[in-house]
Amino acid sequence: MSRVRVPLKAALLALLVAMPLGSASGETVMSKSFSYFSIGGRTAADLDKALSKAGPMMKSTGARHPGATRIKFGGTITYVNRGGRCAVGVALVTLSTRIILPRWTYRKQASRDLALVWDTLSSDIKRHEERHAEIARNHARKMEKMFLALRPQADCEKMQESVTRASADAIAAHDKDQARFDRTEAANFDKRMIRLLQYRLQTLQKTQR
Repeated sequence: MSRVRVPLKAALLALLVAMPLGSASGETVMSKSFSYFSIGGRTAADLDKALSKAGPMMKSTGARHPGATRIKFGGTITYVNRGGRCAVGVALVTLSTRIILPRWTYRKQASRDLALVWDTLSSDIKRHEERHAEIARNHARKMEKMFLALRPQADCEKMQESVTRASADAIAAHDKDQARFDRTEAANFDKRMIRLLQYRLQTLQKTQR
């Protein structure tokens, strides 16, 4: 099977800024869901073509991929008066992740060798996308702490400007971590797949003795 490229997931942070309410931190609200797309094919080459044709389209690359994780940040920030200055009162970050994975129609009818390749590949795709979701979760938690740590400003207009800059920095840091992960995964793909295939084959042979 040809080398599988893994996508970078872009994220957008939309903060809904409200005026003074309470003075407390919120808990990060996170959700994760899965969806699947079906592919056909009865050979390794067919599977490779099917993934390239039916996989989710990523705007960041303009190409289809064997899997994807849709990431959406949102949330609410409230301001409070603290010592005559405007400060962040509540910072609530929300995160929604939707993992999109392939499902092979002919898995049950596949030969042992092709089934082994598919199971290894599909498992690796799922692990990869789960890691993208985990990176996003880690950054969501960091965002809340970062907003709460912002220094109070003379007025809430300046405080909102500070929040906007911090939001842009946080998203840039998130995207950089996601890109770094993708580069590492792509560089190690061939070695990783060979190692995983060997491990699965050895495990299968042991169970058949």
